[in-house]
Amino acid sequence: MGLAATVPVLSACVGTGQKSTNNGANSVTGSFDWKKAQGTTIKILQTPHVYQQTYQPLFKEFTDLTGITVTADLVPEADYFTKLNTELAGKSSTHDVFMMGAYWVWQYGPPGWLEDLDPWINNSAATGAEFDYNDFFEGLRTSMKWDFKVGSAAGTGGTYALPWGFELNNIAYNKTVFDKKGIKPAETFDNFIQLATDLTDRKNDQYGIAFRGSKSWATIHPGFMTQYSRMGGKDYEVQNGKLTAVMNSPTAVDFTKKWADLAKAAGPTSWTTYEYPNCTGDLGDGKAMMVYDADSATYPKNVKGASKMAGQLAWHQGPAGPGGSLATNIWTWAWGMNANSKNKLAAWLFMQWASGKDAMNKAVKSGAFADPVRTSVFNGSFKQTLGSFPGYLEAFEAQVPQAKVLFTPQKRFLETTEDWAVALQSIYGGADAKSTLDSLASSNTNKVNS
Repeated sequence: MGLAATVPVLSACVGTGQKSTNNGANSVTGSFDWKKAQGTTIKILQTPHVYQQTYQPLFKEFTDLTGITVTADLVPEADYFTKLNTELAGKSSTHDVFMMGAYWVWQYGPPGWLEDLDPWINNSAATGAEFDYNDFFEGLRTSMKWDFKVGSAAGTGGTYALPWGFELNNIAYNKTVFDKKGIKPAETFDNFIQLATDLTDRKNDQYGIAFRGSKSWATIHPGFMTQYSRMGGKDYEVQNGKLTAVMNSPTAVDFTKKWADLAKAAGPTSWTTYEYPNCTGDLGDGKAMMVYDADSATYPKNVKGASKMAGQLAWHQGPAGPGGSLATNIWTWAWGMNANSKNKLAAWLFMQWASGKDAMNKAVKSGAFADPVRTSVFNGSFKQTLGSFPGYLEAFEAQVPQAKVLFTPQKRFLETTEDWAVALQSIYGGADAKSTLDSLASSNTNKVNS
């Protein structure tokens, strides 16, 4: 999640499949009409973000279309999910709709804090024919669904959020330097390690690869989880009917040691403090030759005037795994509906509009909205406004068929994945990889089954 790396870990205060409050979709009857909730005021909760900034000017169009007034409250990113968590846990109806990510389905869904959107999507009286749910990229649709059962994959159960914007994790690189040296991005992980090492020149404040390293769950989910999965690593498996952590498998141990060694040999000297702004900042300043992170986080650095290296960057899908795997973990920003909202029809009309084709096309044409979640918008407006971003489209199109949330859904995701980042830092600091990961796997297995 390129743009939410500082979100604090939340306590795992969730239930085990509690039913949500009564879903209001079935009470909506007749033909579809945008004016069905006119005169209503809804409140939405957001954090400052390029998506939020792009859509804000469009809210008047929504009000003109529906007669619904939208009041938006903004909370700084560092405090956002803490506030949302507290509000939902208290069954407050203050905010009807809020920004969230796919991982929060696993925390907010089981205790019944999120509205199941399937009854709304499937009700032609509440949802216009032009909404076209299947226009969302498949990996995004499945990432918003879960049945709340331990060991079940994403894509099962109800739909608890609507995709709004997302990020593929891949390689952004300094094309000027690559061209000058006559080199190309690496196609295998071992060659990638060698390339990053060769590009490192500490005396001239230049290093080969930036990726996140702080003690945060957000360190694991972008480049690490993407390449880990390509190399055959898994986070959990169901063994003897029990969800079991397997980040200590031989494949996992080998990869994790290589990743930590890569950070030491070719990463920033203060790697253990690095989050995405540090990575992309070094890329834009010409210090980092490559970044393995969200494409829409590196994207702005190539915009004219945005950085020292603007206009000199390019993108690559990153090293393929054995058998050519381009499995790619994604981060999504999405819209969720408060199950305790008193204005569910108006809330649904807003969500439907905000993730719909018309509004998204307008947002994309502003030039700042990447990546759109709809295939039609990506293939239309986005491609038309992309400009000079070498390799961006090629990388996206190579990755998106295998792009989805690669983690196993589980209610203690934030806590256990932060523990994973702590283990990675320990290995970077010299701890034995096998014993460190054995300890992590044992602890995480206990936590996810508690």
